[in-house]
Amino acid sequence: MTTRQDLFSLARHTRDSASLFVKDIGNGLLVVSHNTLALVGLAVVSVLLVFTSQAGLREKLESATLGWLSARQEARAEAEGSTLMAAAEPDAIARATATDPRELSRQQAAVAHWLARRYSVAPEPISRLVQEAWAVGQRAKVEPTLILAIMAIESRFNPFAQSSVGAQGLMQVMTRVHDDKYEAFGGTLAAFDPVTNLRVGVQVLKECIQRAGGLEEGLRYYVGAANLAEDTGYAARVLSEHEMLKAVAAGRTVPTMTTVRPLVREAASAPSTGDSAQVALLR
Repeated sequence: MTTRQDLFSLARHTRDSASLFVKDIGNGLLVVSHNTLALVGLAVVSVLLVFTSQAGLREKLESATLGWLSARQEARAEAEGSTLMAAAEPDAIARATATDPRELSRQQAAVAHWLARRYSVAPEPISRLVQEAWAVGQRAKVEPTLILAIMAIESRFNPFAQSSVGAQGLMQVMTRVHDDKYEAFGGTLAAFDPVTNLRVGVQVLKECIQRAGGLEEGLRYYVGAANLAEDTGYAARVLSEHEMLKAVAAGRTVPTMTTVRPLVREAASAPSTGDSAQVALLR
């Protein structure tokens, strides 16, 4: 009897001990899991604090993530036979020299549409040039319609035009002569940026008019004919275009089919007087 009781007592103690052991293990796991979750939460909060306080680090991570996603998307597109996705550049529109004509004033829009029809070019890039001509002309105290008239006669709004003597871009500025004026725009290759060429061209035009003391003679300086007997009708053509553009800006109806003779530049000879200022502007 005593032996049986001892066995029952031993079994009860063993069960109680096992139960206590399991309970202790459970409590320990619960404590550990709580502590682990707390550590994970603390780590997440710390990382968030670091990223919110370190803008550069956050931008690098975002850039790396976007780059990785873009690379995967490009690889998928190439596998499907599309090469456009690999060359995609969403920010390319920022380089486009174009403006919606509806964003212009009525006067500017009339000029832009007239020029677009007359020279068979898209109204959006012409609108941007008209807009810039008005802004730059106001600062330089040069009539915007004169600026546009020079572009029309010089290049017919071809931003990549180049003459046989090296005049380049919309306003056919002699880049090698006026390279210093392009320094503020990153170098002489900016001559083929339409807006930059316009700005530099207006500065050259203003200097020519000031040096000559009048508009018509200033245009002769601009085309490099100041030392020649005549300018092959350049000044007359520019002024004629200028008058038509002023009429369009004033709201009058002007036909667009008037013949415009293309400008042919010839290298001018150096003046015998040794006037270096005039030589610098030879076109």
